[in-house]
Amino acid sequence: MFYENLCTVYGTPGADAIVAQLAQPSMLSFWINPLRPATDSRAQLARGSQRVAGLADVWQVPTDSGLTSTDSATNGEIYIQNPSSTFAVRVLQPGRDEEILDLAAAPGGKTIGIAAAMHNTGRLAAVEPVVGRFHRLRANVERCGASNVDFYQRDGRGVGRAVGERFDRVLLDAPCSSEARMRWFEPGSYRHWSARKVKESQRKQKSLLRSGYAALKPGGRMVYCTCSFSVQENELVVQHLLRRTDARLEPIPHELNNTLAGMTSVNGKVLDADLAHTLRIVPDSVWDGFYIALLRKPEARDATGS
Repeated sequence: MFYENLCTVYGTPGADAIVAQLAQPSMLSFWINPLRPATDSRAQLARGSQRVAGLADVWQVPTDSGLTSTDSATNGEIYIQNPSSTFAVRVLQPGRDEEILDLAAAPGGKTIGIAAAMHNTGRLAAVEPVVGRFHRLRANVERCGASNVDFYQRDGRGVGRAVGERFDRVLLDAPCSSEARMRWFEPGSYRHWSARKVKESQRKQKSLLRSGYAALKPGGRMVYCTCSFSVQENELVVQHLLRRTDARLEPIPHELNNTLAGMTSVNGKVLDADLAHTLRIVPDSVWDGFYIALLRKPEARDATGS
């Protein structure tokens, strides 16, 4: 069933390529953390690494490079993160002195990236309901020098009701079936997968997306993303929001070569045409598979037509 779903989205040749890719280890990528003082060791790491195409200031090294055990990684001078996740933060375009919500924040890599883009100004609310993940999030963010973050251990599905239209930007890297992070040589990475898991993830994603959108100010922007391949967890979740709110999709500017536009039909069913503005990152040896949508809440005058 997983393979059949891949064929629906990518066609048989694309699905075969993805299945083959999931049998290979990915490169390790990192970005330099501006919230920590510059050191010679992290500068040397960058000089000895290859830039990731399409992303400024992100580098890649082989998996066996020992990067994870370097002092720079341990001290938070660099942050090891797949480029797909880094790209999601770039799409959000966090700004100085804004108020931003990271609605499903653990383990904190995107939270740190947002704080770095904000230069530790403004306020960043990081939400995570699971106790162990919440404490890991907090420790990770504090280790990396992000000081503008307030932490909330609560279910993100209730945030929109509690703080309606408060935030300039919202990031929802939604809990999902994690299909793009499966690796055939790591049975634990795919043992959890089932059609039921995809359906359960979709229900939660819809609720979280509605909550995040309710928390967004008029004129604000929201990024929805997952590391799932499935239409059920991606286009159909976004379409659910489009049909129930005034949310609008915006094109995603990028310079990537490994992308596909979001689907506007599936199995003969016509979807919202604006879903073509959403983006799929096709996995390769560097990038994880990813889906990203950029949403805008209209200003009040847009809603009235004036």
